[in-house]
Formats: sequence, C-alpha cells, structure tokens
Amino acid sequence: MRTGAGEAVGVLCLVSLLSALDYKYHHSEELEAYLKEVHAAHPALTHLHSIGRSVEGRDLWVLVLGRFPTQHKIGIPEFKYVANMHGDETVGREILLHLIEHLVTSYGRDPTITRLLNNTRIHIMPTMNPDGFEATVVPDCYYSRGRYNKNGEDLNRNFPDAFENNNNIIQPETQAVINWIKNETFVLSANLHGGALVASYTFDNGNSVTGTSNGYSRSPDDDVFIHLAKTYSFNHASMYKGTGCDSKQTFPDGITNGYSWYQLEGGMQDYNYVWGQCFEITLELSCCKYPPAEQLEKFWRDNKVALVEYIKQVHLGVKGQVTDKNGNPIPNAIVEAKGRPHICPYRTNEHGEYFLLLLPGKYVINATVPGFKSMLKTVDIPDNTANFSALKQDFSFPEVSVKPRLASCPRTPLYQELERSSAAVKPTLHILVLVIVTISIFK
Repeated sequence: MRTGAGEAVGVLCLVSLLSALDYKYHHSEELEAYLKEVHAAHPALTHLHSIGRSVEGRDLWVLVLGRFPTQHKIGIPEFKYVANMHGDETVGREILLHLIEHLVTSYGRDPTITRLLNNTRIHIMPTMNPDGFEATVVPDCYYSRGRYNKNGEDLNRNFPDAFENNNNIIQPETQAVINWIKNETFVLSANLHGGALVASYTFDNGNSVTGTSNGYSRSPDDDVFIHLAKTYSFNHASMYKGTGCDSKQTFPDGITNGYSWYQLEGGMQDYNYVWGQCFEITLELSCCKYPPAEQLEKFWRDNKVALVEYIKQVHLGVKGQVTDKNGNPIPNAIVEAKGRPHICPYRTNEHGEYFLLLLPGKYVINATVPGFKSMLKTVDIPDNTANFSALKQDFSFPEVSVKPRLASCPRTPLYQELERSSAAVKPTLHILVLVIVTISIFK
C-alpha cells in the first residue's frame, strides 16, 4: 500500500514528537505517558497493554511492536526484553525506552529494522518492579531497599525453581510474568540488570546432574546459550573485553555461566528455559546500579547495536508446524532435537507450532504425538538470522485425527528428583523426560 501525503506528514510529526524523549530517569507517570504517546502515534505497529499490577497497584506495562502487534501470527517468533526487576537497577529501564524510540522511528526507513519488525513480534517491559524504582529516593551504586518489591521480596529469587523447593510466596509481579509467559509463545528473551558488566546464561542453579561439581551448571543447550551471550557482549561497546568492574572479577569474552558466577535459587532466566520454552539470558549493563542521568546517553550508545543484534537471534534454528491427516494443527506434540532433551519436553502451541533455537549444523528433529509413533527428520540448519527466518520443517502425522490431551510439566524441582533417583538406577535425562511425559498423559 502506498503512503499518502497525510500519512507522510504524520510520520514527520511523529519523529518530532518522539525526539522529545531525553536522557533522564522517567518515573511511573512519565513512563506510562511516553508509552501511550508511542502507541497513539503508531497504532498499526504497536500494542500497549498491562500484564498485571504491582503490590502498590502500578501497571506492569508492555509495549508490543511488529507488523502484527495485537496477536500471534503463525511462523513469526515472539521475543521479549524485561528490565528493572530490581527497582534500583535503572539503566535497562531507560535504554528500553530509547530502544522503543529507535525501532518505531526507524521502521520504513532502515531496511534492517523494517525487516526485523516485519518478521518478529517484540515485547518490551521497561519495568517489572515499578514500586522498587519509586522507593529508591537516594540513588546508590551498590545497594538500596528499592531492589525489592513493596513486600520486601527479591523478584529474581521468587520463581519456581527446577533444582530445589522455593518456599517464597509468589509475588503479584512474579505471577503476572508467569501468566504472561504461559499466554505467549516466547522463543528468546533477556532481562536487564545492573551492578556488573557481563552477559550471564542458564543455569543459575544446579546440582550434580548439571555438572556443578565442576563449578558449572550446564543446560542441554549450553552451546546456544554461549552463542547468545557472546552475541550481546561482542556487539556491546566494551562488555566483550571482560574486565568486569574491578580487578578482582573478570569475565572472559564478557560472559559467564550463572552458576559459575554465583548460585541463585528462583531466578527468572531458569524459569523461562525450563517451564516457558524460552531461552533467556541476564544482561548486567552497568557497574553502578543507579548511575547519574548524565551517563544515560552513553549507556544507550554502548548497548544500541547489541540490543538489536540479540533480537535477531530469535531466528536461529528451526521452526514449523505439526499437523494431523486433515491438515489441522496438533497442539502439545513434543518436538525436540535428538541428543538435547529438555527436562520439561518442548511442546507445540495451540497452532501446532514449535520453535527450536539451534546453531548451524545437522540435527535430527524428533516429533512425538503421545500414543503414536515418533517421526524423525534430519535437517541441515544454516545461519538464517540475516534472513529473519529460521529453517522451516513441518511434520504431518497421517494416522492422527485427534488432538492429544493438554499436558503440563510439574512445577516441582525436577532436577532434584533426577539427582535423588540417580543413586539407585542411574537414569539419564532421556529416561526422566519419558517419565514426565507419561505422567502428563495420564494425569
């Protein structure tokens, strides 16, 4: 469709309007006003909604950007950025506002941004802990009570944990994010923090099953996580140097396994990976948690390229649909790459879709509809991130004409259960996955 004169004038006015976003800290009312202005100026490119409320009743705003912002479209992966879950770690909150500005003002002008938004649905949550941010009256580089929510809880210790029972009461902000993850088909994510300069990846917690005796907690997709962390660090102005924030702590290539850095129970990135089928890393963006506002412009410049390049990685690997003999989608089918089973098997969504983030190479993809014979397909995956589309590989089950029952993975410490049973029968992760699938079918 051609752009009319009136629409062109609107674009020019919009550029003038959005250029008003300056480099300062935006409190809740200002942040909400800005997001509403962006949506009003770009109603076809954005969708603004609240996924819930904080303890003090503040909205948890999410701005969705893309060619189809209001709903999921088959074949288009979902991506998210979340910032400020520790209220006194503030840089991520502001650079996500500038990322929004960059995306909407570049759409239709910058070919890369245009293709990115045409082929990706991007969700941006500038603050997960607005109460903590507002409670931080005196900015501090190292610590303040604003880290926590209004109930004094650390939101990054508040999620269900795959390695040990997390007895903390789930907070409203945490529950809102859990529901959000459940309702979308997120493929890739990052949460933005402060207090260090490093890209940290799963697992944050661990046990002997994931190799913690060697000081490292390895996931089945460790190679992919290393690539994701390096994608950010090497596109950042200085993170890749790995010098850290003092002479005592260095991070080779600017990345670290979360457990190797320090053990963390109830973290959001592990929850995303185990129960959300979403690869998430943690980005520590500033040595000072709450730096002076005069430094925000430099922080934006340092992170601008990395933020965009990281989003592109949502197009790694392979994607497709699983259908029955009539061409109808099969939800809850299990689709995994051979040799890297997830402790909660990755399943198709309501549209029969799956997304698997994999590095370039040859893989055997196993699609399973419970009660029927599995289907194996060998794929040679290229690096398609520059083309903004993962390799497409569909599966059709000619003998299936019914949808399998809804199955969910238990919210229990699954790796702890595996570790306990290993002393008796020494099962592999493959065996535990089979047990979990069986339980889910007959539940």
